[in-house]
Amino acid sequence: MYYSLIGILALLILLITNHDVLFRRGLRQRPVLTVYRRFLLSVMAYYVTDILWGVLDYARAYADTKVALFIDTELYFVAMALGILFWTQYVVEYIEGKGKLHELFCYAGRAFFIAMTVLVIVNIFTPVLFYFDEDGVYQTAPARHVMLIVQLALLLLTAVYVLYVAAHTAGAGRKRHLTIGLFGLIMLTLIFIQLFFPYLPLYAIGYMLGCCLLRTYVIENEREEYRKGLEISLDRERQHLNELDTTRQLAYTDALTGAQSKLAYMDKEEKIDRAISDGSAEGIAFAVFDVNMLKVINDTQGHDVGDAYIYNAFLIICDVFRNSPVYRIGGDEFVAVLEGVDYEEREVLLSAFNERIEDNLNKGGVVVSAGVAEYIPSEDKSAKRVFARADMRMYARKDELKREYAKVNGAG
Repeated sequence: MYYSLIGILALLILLITNHDVLFRRGLRQRPVLTVYRRFLLSVMAYYVTDILWGVLDYARAYADTKVALFIDTELYFVAMALGILFWTQYVVEYIEGKGKLHELFCYAGRAFFIAMTVLVIVNIFTPVLFYFDEDGVYQTAPARHVMLIVQLALLLLTAVYVLYVAAHTAGAGRKRHLTIGLFGLIMLTLIFIQLFFPYLPLYAIGYMLGCCLLRTYVIENEREEYRKGLEISLDRERQHLNELDTTRQLAYTDALTGAQSKLAYMDKEEKIDRAISDGSAEGIAFAVFDVNMLKVINDTQGHDVGDAYIYNAFLIICDVFRNSPVYRIGGDEFVAVLEGVDYEEREVLLSAFNERIEDNLNKGGVVVSAGVAEYIPSEDKSAKRVFARADMRMYARKDELKREYAKVNGAG
């Protein structure tokens, strides 16, 4: 009965160590893991048939289990052949093999599986693989020895080939290839020993040791490299996003004044248009500003002084309309979108702003024209309509300031 206990232990270890590969779909997307999963399933199938074989053989002393043993042994050979089929496929897939040699490995694995399946079927009628004598004792037939030699040859060839690849591989991949080659050598050795001790569960022990090695030095190592690669990709993505954010900030910020740019205003205007379209727009006003006498200052005092004049105009706008975003949409033109508190107090703010500008006009300070218009749902179908009214009022104010300037300075 101890024979079955080894198989049960091996099956439990495989389920515990490889539960993610077997049961989590997200990890089965890579082709190599898909083939590895098939190999693990074939190993599980082998364990089940091997466990049943031990149980039935033990029960032979108490009941006639000859037929059940025969059926289970047939399935045992199919599961064993499946293991060879998927092992050769895994080796080729893992080393990303291409060419005639790799095709030969795949064809050899398939040929072994097909041949074993045919022999299993034939064995139902003629004992070419195995049979049970009158006492119910398992006996091998000639074809079993031939297939065993082919199986050992396949394991030897794949092991030698992977070890050859490992010798020409650098870095972490070398250890993984060595481990895969070692798996083949372990199976080869234990199967060979089992020739002389057929009632020892050496095949199951070989699978158990080999699968643990693969999990420890191949799958876990790959996942760690994948995790590190993912971290590097995430770092690059974060860096890219930071660069995009920096670029966006530069694009959305006016270099001279620090006001939001025309591009930012266009986004805001689009957002308001969407709100107007869906009927959720309310409590919005536009304050349009134009810096007076900028051309004269640029022509007479230079653009550096003109730039300082624009910046000071921006500071005045921000100081009065301090709760609203301010956009520079032209060389001497600004817009503030009034919402919330500034919208409620728009008339008071406009009056305070105009008083300050008039004081500057008398003292020779910065002069800025302003016009404010609020969104009227029954009239305005877009933000541009509101802006146009504010802009018209701003130009009316600009003419008014020009007349006052002429009075104060005695010039037109």
